[in-house]
Amino acid sequence: MISSNGNNKRLFHGHSSIQQLATSNNLIYQAENYLFGRNGYHRDTKLSVQLLRKAAVHYHNKSAFAILGFCYEFGFGVLNHFSSAEKYYLLALPSDLDSDMDERVLFAISRLAFLRKYGRPGVYIDRIEAQKWEAIVEKGSSKSIAWIQRAATQDKCSASQYCLGVFYHDGLTVKKDEKTAFEWYKLSADQGNCRGQGILGYCYGEGFGVEKDEAEAMRWYRLAASQGETVAIYNIGYCFEDGIGVEKDVFEAVKWYTLAAEQGNAFAQNSLGYCYEDGIGVEEDPIMAARWYKLSADQGYPWAQCNLGYCYQNGIGVIKDTGISVEWYKKAAIQGHARAQHNLGFCYQNGIGIEKNEVEAMKWFQQSCELGNIFAFHSLGYCFQNGVGVPVNEREAVYWYMLSAEHHHAPAELSLGYCYRNGIGVEKNEREASKWFRRSAEQGNAVAQNSLGFCYEEGIGVTKSPKKAAYWYMQAARQNNAWAQTNLGFCYANGLGVKQNPVKAVYWYRKASQQNHARAQDKLAIHLQNGTGVGQNLELAFTFFERAAEQNHVAAQYHLANCFEKGLGCPVDLGKATIWFERAAMAGCRSSHERLRRLLVRVCLLSPNSLPSVTTMSEHDLLSNGFIKGHSAAAA
Repeated sequence: MISSNGNNKRLFHGHSSIQQLATSNNLIYQAENYLFGRNGYHRDTKLSVQLLRKAAVHYHNKSAFAILGFCYEFGFGVLNHFSSAEKYYLLALPSDLDSDMDERVLFAISRLAFLRKYGRPGVYIDRIEAQKWEAIVEKGSSKSIAWIQRAATQDKCSASQYCLGVFYHDGLTVKKDEKTAFEWYKLSADQGNCRGQGILGYCYGEGFGVEKDEAEAMRWYRLAASQGETVAIYNIGYCFEDGIGVEKDVFEAVKWYTLAAEQGNAFAQNSLGYCYEDGIGVEEDPIMAARWYKLSADQGYPWAQCNLGYCYQNGIGVIKDTGISVEWYKKAAIQGHARAQHNLGFCYQNGIGIEKNEVEAMKWFQQSCELGNIFAFHSLGYCFQNGVGVPVNEREAVYWYMLSAEHHHAPAELSLGYCYRNGIGVEKNEREASKWFRRSAEQGNAVAQNSLGFCYEEGIGVTKSPKKAAYWYMQAARQNNAWAQTNLGFCYANGLGVKQNPVKAVYWYRKASQQNHARAQDKLAIHLQNGTGVGQNLELAFTFFERAAEQNHVAAQYHLANCFEKGLGCPVDLGKATIWFERAAMAGCRSSHERLRRLLVRVCLLSPNSLPSVTTMSEHDLLSNGFIKGHSAAAA
C-alpha cells in the first residue's frame, strides 16, 4: 500500500509539472503574439508583459525572464530601463550553462554579452564577462539568433532588426558583415527606433557598411538624441569636439556630454572628465575631472578606470595615492585596455604603488604591445636595452624602438637616435641618429631638441651650425629642460650662434641651477666669482661650486678646492682644498693633479710652523728639498 501510494504521488506530481510547463509555454505563446501582433492577435505590449510576468513569477519560466529583459531594454509595455533588463537577462540563465538552452534564453545571453561589452546607464561594463557570454552564444550557433531573426524578418520588429544588425556587426554566430549589419540598422532606423538611428549615425560617421557621410551621421544622431538615446547624445558631443559633420565647437561638445553624462552614460562621463582635466570647453577643474572619471569608472568603463588611475598616481583632483592608482589600472588592464596595461607595467617596473617586479612589468608591457600600444613598444624596447625583466638584447630593443618610432612616438624616436649615435643594437650612424633626433624634436620633445642642438654644435651627423644649435637649445630651454638651459647659457656666454651676452648667459644658468643642474651651477658660480653678467658675489659663487661638487661635477670640485685654497667666499682651509683637488684628480682632472702636489706637501709633510716658508717655495725648491718626487701620473 505504501509503495502504491508513493507511485501515485510521483505520477501526480509528474502530471502536475507537465501541466505547469504547458501553462507557462501557453502564456509565452500568447505573450509573443501580443508583443509582435502575431497570428491575428492585436498588438498589446502591456498585456504581453503581464503574461510574461505570470509565466516568470508563478512558473519560473526562463524564457519568460529572457523576453521580459528584452521588453525592459527596448521599452515594450514598460518604461525602458537597462538595469532591469540586465536583471531579467540574468534571471533567464539556467543553473547549468552547458545544458541545452531555449532559443530565447540564448538570445538573452547575447544581449547580456552586449550590455557587458558596451555598457548602458546603470549596467556595469565587464569585457571579460562579455567574452564568457559570447562563447555560450557561439556554441548555440544558429539557435542563438533564431528568435530575434524571426521577429526581425516576419514581424518586422524595429528593436529586433537592430539586434539582428548587432549579430552581423560583431560577427556573433554569423560571419561579420558590415553591409548586412547596416541594412538591418537602416530598417530599424527607418521605423523610428532610436537605437537603430543612433547606430546608423555611427555607420555613416565611420563608413561602416556604407560610404562615409559625416553630415548624414549627424542627422541620424540628432534623430536618436531627440528620443533620449544617450549614446547618440554622447556622439553628438564627440562630433562637436572634433568637428565631424559640424563646425568644431568645444563648448557645444561639453553641453552634449553633460546631457548624456547626467543620464548615466559612462562614455560621456569619461569625456566630460577629460574636458574638465584639460580645460576643453570649460574652465579647467581637476576635482570635477576626477569626479566624472569616478562615476564612469564605477560603471566599469576601462578608459575612465585608466584615467582615474592616472589621477591618483599624479594627485590630479584627488589626494595622491599610488596604491589606489594601481588598483584602477588593474581593473582596466584586466579588461584589455592597452594604455592601462602599459601604465600598470610601468608601476611594476618602478615600484609605484606596488612592490617592484620587473618580470610582471614585462608581462603587462607585452600584453599592451599585442594590442598595438606604441607606448608599450617603447617601454619594451627599454626593457630589452637595459635588461629589465629580461636578458639584455640590444637588437631586440632597437626592433621595438623602431616599431614605436614608425608610429611617430617622440620618445621612441629619441631612443632610436641614441642607439644610432652610440651603436647600440645597430651599426653606429650619426646621420641616422640626427634624423631621428630631428623627428622627435619637431614633435616638441625637449630632450631630443637638446640632443639635436648638440649635434649642430659639434657637427654630429649634420653640418656644424652654431646658429641652429642655439635655436634648438632655445626650444628645449623654453620647456624647462635643464641641460638645454645650460647649453644655451654657454652659447650666450661664448657667442655661439647668438650674440654674446653674459647677462642672458647668467639668466639661463640660473634657470638650470634652480633645477639643481650641476654644470649650470658651476658655470653660474664662475660668473658670480668674476662678476661677469652679474654682480660679483664670492660667497654665493662658493655656495654654487659646493652644490655642484657634491654632485660629483669634476670642474666644480676643482673650483671649490681653489676657493678653499685661496679663501674665495670662504675661510682658507687647505685640508678641504686637498680633499676636493684629490676627488677631481681621481676623476681625471689634470689641473687638480698639479695643484694637489703642492697642497699635499703643505698639509701632510710640513709642520704648521714651516707652512709660510713652504708656501713661498717654487716647484724647483720643493723638488730639490725632496718634498715632491716626480710628477703625478696622468689620469686613466
